[in-house]
Amino acid sequence: MKKPKVAFICVHNSCRSQIAEALGKHLSSNDFESYPAGTETKPQINQDAVRLMKKMYQIDMEQTQYSKLLSEIPQVDIVITMGCNVNCPNIPCSYREDWGLADPSGKNDIVFEKTIHAIYKKIMALTERITSNKM
Repeated sequence: MKKPKVAFICVHNSCRSQIAEALGKHLSSNDFESYPAGTETKPQINQDAVRLMKKMYQIDMEQTQYSKLLSEIPQVDIVITMGCNVNCPNIPCSYREDWGLADPSGKNDIVFEKTIHAIYKKIMALTERITSNKM
């Protein structure tokens, strides 16, 4: 069976969507493909996210990830928006949901770690729904 392609979308594609890509690849690469993107980009991934993902999961997001525009990812099956409080463009997909996560940029490590943990739990729940055909 073909693995679904999942897009993780937030405005700058530098923090939450990058964390979701990293955790999706780390935890669920056998079940779905992860593609983060944004309506704008930043020159580099949020450095607090990079540091804490290395600390918490030994994942170096800067080795394979970079901020991308929506036009740079393939057509996807599932769209996950991070909760940006902006109108996201309509991206064709068979399933869409919003995770409603506040951007931790500029906040302390505790806020960042809570956001990373929330994304971890959401990735695991998404994986369960995909593997049990509940999407």
